[in-house]
Formats: sequence, structure tokens, C-alpha cells
Amino acid sequence: MSTNITFHPGSVDAQERVDLLKQTGVTIWLTGLSASGKSTIACALEQHLLHLHKFTYRLDGDNVRLGLNKDLGFDEKSRVENIRRIGEVSKLFADSACIAITAFISPYRTDRQVARELHEKGGLGFIEVFVDAPLSVVEQRDPKGLYKAARAGTIKDFTGISAPYEAPEKPDIHIKTDECDVTKAVEVIIEYLTKHNYIS
Repeated sequence: MSTNITFHPGSVDAQERVDLLKQTGVTIWLTGLSASGKSTIACALEQHLLHLHKFTYRLDGDNVRLGLNKDLGFDEKSRVENIRRIGEVSKLFADSACIAITAFISPYRTDRQVARELHEKGGLGFIEVFVDAPLSVVEQRDPKGLYKAARAGTIKDFTGISAPYEAPEKPDIHIKTDECDVTKAVEVIIEYLTKHNYIS
């Protein structure tokens, strides 16, 4: 690790950025099993916020692995590094007063807590959203055929089958996608953002 580096502050402080953009940066961290509905909700939420003229951007698990994290696999060490990087990137977005939406399985509680603490140390908001669906439901959905392949042993270290998923114990928002549709899920998140003064 390099020791000859120094943080270079900019000419715009956080409050000036918030005042000019008229919004507060925050990361909305969607976590849940594959096929639970994270990406679908993230896409709809991003569109809704943009239509409200809010500066927002979505970071999706598969998309990030096509670029920034294309050097990582799916073993435990790689999963931890995957989430560490996303925690850092989403923090940068939130620091820019952007509403960052992340959609990642992020199976380990410790890693999600590290991402939260990273934001909190920077005075930035972090909202953990548990996109919850029973294993039986996500296996039935299985849009990419991943669960079928995991059950057949073709895919190793697959979360929920051959690798663990540690569900949030106290998420900020809990959405059960086997009981509500995408519109309702977005509505719940928007209500939370409004109540906590992230948007008006």
C-alpha cells in the first residue's frame, strides 16, 4: 500500500454542493437473493427519481462485473472485494450529492456493515433495503436459469444454494416481493426518502 499519498480537497464543500443541486446524497443499498427483484426495483426507482428531476444513478451487480470488477470471481474472497469496491464507489456518488442505487446480492452482513460505516464516517446517508423473497419463489422465477444450474452442480458457490446468504437483521426498509409489485416497492422507498428529507 502506498504511503506517499495525501487527500486533495476540492474547492466545493459538501454543503455548497447540496445547496446548488438542491438534494442530499445517499446510497440506497438493495440486497437479496438472485431473482428477488433487486435490479427490477432499482431500474424503476432510478427512472422515478429522474422524473422527479433528482440526480441519481444505478449500480447493478452484473453491469459492474462487466467493467470495474471483471477481474473478480465468485469465491468468498472475491465477493468480499466486490462489495468493498462498490461501497467505495457508491460513497463517491453519494458524496457528489447523487442518490446512488446499488443492486447487489451482497450476501455477508459484515460487508454490508463495512459499506454503511464507510458512508457514516463521511457523514453520508446509507439505506439498506432488504429485497426479500423466499428461496422457493426465486427458484420458481429463475429468469437466467441459474438456480437450476446450481442445483445440477454446474455453478459452484451460488448464493442460497451452495453459498450462504445472511439476511439483514434490521434493514432500514424491508420489501417482500412475493407480496407486493414493483410500483409498491418504489412507493415504499420514495416515502422513506421523503420522510428522512433526502428528497422533497
